Parts: sequence; structure tokens; C-alpha cells
Amino acid sequence: MPSPSPDAPSRCYAGRSLAERRAERRERFQEAGLELFGTLGFSSVTVSALCAEAGLSRRQFYEEYSSREALLAEVYDKIQEHARKTVVDAVRALGETNPREAARAAMSAYIDTIATDSRAIRCSFIQVVGVSAEVERRRLAGRVTWARFIADTISTIPGTTRKDFDYAATAFIGALTSVVHRWGTAQERPDRSEIVDLLSDILVHIAIDRTD
Repeated sequence: MPSPSPDAPSRCYAGRSLAERRAERRERFQEAGLELFGTLGFSSVTVSALCAEAGLSRRQFYEEYSSREALLAEVYDKIQEHARKTVVDAVRALGETNPREAARAAMSAYIDTIATDSRAIRCSFIQVVGVSAEVERRRLAGRVTWARFIADTISTIPGTTRKDFDYAATAFIGALTSVVHRWGTAQERPDRSEIVDLLSDILVHIAIDRTD
């Protein structure tokens, strides 16, 4: 009977499967990408620097990613996915609530996830812009995903009366990203609570149909 291939997914080393080791490897590269892209900037970071930060080899990098751009896109996606999960958890933790309380919980969670980490700010709003056609496609798709996410989340809150969130949610995402980017990168800035209130007011406004 032939021996299993050394590259078979089921092969274990030190009690861990190949899939588990690769997942850990990707996580280490993601952490390295967040740190270096978010502090030095994408154009200043080489594959060798990423490998040194992750404590892994160039061979291991290219087994996981086709390029630095691919890693940057994955870092961006991971930041956004984590932010969406944090927002959902914050709103769900309220239980039965109203649009105003839900908006404040959502905006507080978003700001605490994105705007309090300068690396996440830079990777989300600066480093992904204009890197390549593929990264730009991912960035624009991410904005659409956020608009749909906000629409779906708010529409489930009792007291919400707007039926069509499409353009309203898109407009809100534009305001959200601009305000959070500016606040997160400013040297002098208003208190966090003022930004939460501002964004919550905008979100509540789009959640209520003023023609009712």
C-alpha cells in the first residue's frame, strides 16, 4: 500500500494537521501585514520584511500569497469582518431596543474596533487606495458589503420605518468612513462621544421614514 503524500492535508506534525499549520502561518502573516502596512506603509514594506516580522520564510509566504497586494487585501478584509462582528455583537447584546440605542451601540463598537488602532485606520482607509486593480475592486466591494450590512442590521430594529435602505445606507457609509478616518488620524480631535453622537444621529435619520 503506497505511503501518503508528504503534502497530504491529513498529514500531522507534532499533533497538528497541515491545514492547522497553514492557518497559523496565514495568521502570522496577517499580523505582520497589519503591523508593517499599518506603520511603515505598503510601498515601504518588502516580502522579506514581512517574513522577518512573521518569523517565517519567503517560501512559506509564496505558498500562501501570490503577492504583497494579496496579503494587504486579506488584512483589509479581516479588519472589516472583525468590525462587522463587533457591531453585530454590540447590537445583539442590547436585546429588544430602539433605533437610537442600537445606533449608539453600533457606532461605539465600530469606532472602538477601527479608529482606536492607527494600524487598522491606515490599512482600512489609506494603504488600500490605488495599490492595484484587484485591491481597489476589493475595497469598493467592501463598501457595498458595509452598506448592505448596515441596512440589514438597522432594518431589524423595532421602530425602524424606512423600507428601502439602498441609497440611504450607501450615503451613510460615505459619511461613516470620512468621519472615522478624519477623527482617527487627527492630532487634535473632539471627544469620542461627540463622534458617536454625530454618527448615531445620521444613522437614526436614515432609519426613520420622515414621510410616515
